[in-house]
Amino acid sequence: MKSQLAGVVCVAVLAVVEGSAFAQVAGQLPAAQVPAAQSHAAGPANNVAVIDVGYIFKNHTRFKGAMDKMKDEVMAAENGLKAERDRINGLMEQIKGFNVGTPEYKKLEAEVAKAQGDFNVNAQLQKKDFMEREAKVYLQVYSEIEKAVEQFAREHRIAVVHRFDGEPVDNSDRNQILRGITKPIVYLEPGIDITPDVLKMLNGPAVAGAAQPRTR
Repeated sequence: MKSQLAGVVCVAVLAVVEGSAFAQVAGQLPAAQVPAAQSHAAGPANNVAVIDVGYIFKNHTRFKGAMDKMKDEVMAAENGLKAERDRINGLMEQIKGFNVGTPEYKKLEAEVAKAQGDFNVNAQLQKKDFMEREAKVYLQVYSEIEKAVEQFAREHRIAVVHRFDGEPVDNSDRNQILRGITKPIVYLEPGIDITPDVLKMLNGPAVAGAAQPRTR
């Protein structure tokens, strides 16, 4: 059960890195190279940009805080389940001290059966609760990312923002190599990556000042 609950948070975090539905990536222009905002009267926007949504999830201050808090809650839930499992194991040891069919044996047998049933139900309910809460956090943050990208794009006359994965490829890992050669974007100018700017907007005062180059 421990691995099941711990996996609730870990799977989603890994999904960000590997490109799950929540963690598909999308684009960015460094502040120094972004065209100045212009009036809509000047004509339709025609610039193109890219953004690494996976990078933003991993560096989003409030998202990381929410995930850390949930990890602590998962650990607390695991400890509670472990204590109950140890109690059930203790009852099963007690049964061995009675003859099969005796009133004491039947009483403990019924208690163990009920405890095991309650344990399984509680474990499943906790797992479902964590998964639903986790999904809501991802959805909320992704919605914020979409709004920030839209605002940034409008202000800098960007017509299209593509998702891309800027995670370096480990050439010693077969799966990493396959991920790298299947990336939809083969080449991009560094100046069209707006990831730092959008991340700055999302983190707000926590990252005051000019957008900084990304480090991984």
